[in-house]
Amino acid sequence: MAENRRVVITGMGGVTPLGSSWAEILPELRARRNGVVRMDAWDRFSGLDTRLAAPCKAPIGETYGYNRKLTRGMGRVAIFAVRASELALRDAGLIGSPLLISARCGVAYGSCSGSTDAVEPFARMRLESSTRGISATSYIQMMPQTCAVNIGLFFGLQGRVIPTCSACTSGSQAVGYAFEAVRAGRCDLMVAGGAEELDPAMAAVFDVMYATSRKNDTPSLSPRPFDKDRDGLVIGEGSTTLVLESLEHALARGAHIHAEILGFGTNSDGVHLTQPSSETMLDAAREALDDARLKPEKIGYVNAHATATELGDIAESEATHRLLGSSVPVASIKGYTGHTLGAAGALESWWTIAMMNQGWFAPSLGLDQVDTRCAPLNYLMGDGLELNTDIVMNNNFAFGGINTSLIFGRWPRG
Repeated sequence: MAENRRVVITGMGGVTPLGSSWAEILPELRARRNGVVRMDAWDRFSGLDTRLAAPCKAPIGETYGYNRKLTRGMGRVAIFAVRASELALRDAGLIGSPLLISARCGVAYGSCSGSTDAVEPFARMRLESSTRGISATSYIQMMPQTCAVNIGLFFGLQGRVIPTCSACTSGSQAVGYAFEAVRAGRCDLMVAGGAEELDPAMAAVFDVMYATSRKNDTPSLSPRPFDKDRDGLVIGEGSTTLVLESLEHALARGAHIHAEILGFGTNSDGVHLTQPSSETMLDAAREALDDARLKPEKIGYVNAHATATELGDIAESEATHRLLGSSVPVASIKGYTGHTLGAAGALESWWTIAMMNQGWFAPSLGLDQVDTRCAPLNYLMGDGLELNTDIVMNNNFAFGGINTSLIFGRWPRG
C-alpha cells in the first residue's frame, strides 16, 4: 500500500449564509455584509434570550429538485450536505464519473447532530407514551452519521465512511481524516466536509451558558470576534464539501487543483468539557506544522476559530501568539456567517483557500477595537488585506476540548 502520498483539493462547494458560490460570497465579504438576522419566530420561546442567527439563503424545505425517494431519509442538515457535495463534485468534474462508485472513493463528513425535527416524535413518546409521529425514517434523519451515509447513498460511494460528530470540529476533523486516508493510500478520492441546520434548540445550548449575543435589534453588529464589545456568539447554518484526491490521481485525470493539504493536527484538552485550553490548542497547531514539515514562519495567514466568546477568543489568541508571534495576519469569518458549528471547519477551510487563491483576505467583521486581554496579534481589520502567500492555516476548536489545525498550500507552490 502506498504511503505518504501528496493530497490535493480538486473540488469545493457549499451552502452558506452569504451564498452558494464564491462568485456570490466574495462581493459580500468585500462589502463587509454579514448574514445575521433577527429570528422573530424565536419570540415564542420563553427563556431564550438571543434572537440572532445566520440562516442560509436557501428556503426552508428546499430540496434542490432531488428525487423524493432519495430525500425521505434526509433532514435539512443532510440535504445541505448532499447539495454541498453535488456542487463540489461538479466543480471537480466528477458528477456521473465511474470513479465515484468504487471502493477507492469514500466519504468523511460530520455535523453536531442529525436533524432536530426528527427528535421531536421520540421526545413526545416519552411524554405521551405514544409512538405517534415516529416514522421509518425518523432515526435516519436524526442519527449523527446522517450526512455521511446520505452522501454515500446519493452518489453511490462504496469506499470507507468516516462520520465525524465532534461539535464545532466536525468539518475540520472530516477534512483531516480524509486527508490521512488518501495520503496513506487507503483510497484515491474522499468527499469530506461538514454541515449544520439552524434550530433554536442549538441556540439554547449556548444561551443557557450565557455565550450567545443579545444584540437582538442590531443583527449587522454581531458577532464581534476578538472585539472588546463582543457579547457572545451567533448560531449559523450551512454546509461545505471538499473533494480530496491523491496528486497522482488528480494529475492523471487532468483535474483542476485548488490547493494542496500540507498538514493536519488534532488532539484533546483532557481537562474540561467547555473551557478551552490554550496549551493544547498550541499543541494541535504544532502537530499540523510538524505533519507538514514546516517552520512556523512559513505560515502566511491564520483563519481563527474565534467565536466571539470571551474564554475562547483569549485562549486562542494566546496560543496563536506563542506559535507565530505578532506579525502573521489573523482573522475570523464568523462575523459574516455566525458560528456554523459542524460546518465551520470545512466552510472556513473553503473560504481560506479561496482567499489565498484570490490574493485578498477579508477582515474580521465587527472587530473595531481589540480586547486588551487578547494576545497582541496582527488582527485583520478595516477593508481587508491584499496578500500574496503560499501557505495558510485554519484552526477550529470544540466542546469536549477537541482541537484541530489544517494547513493548506497554494497550487502550484510559488
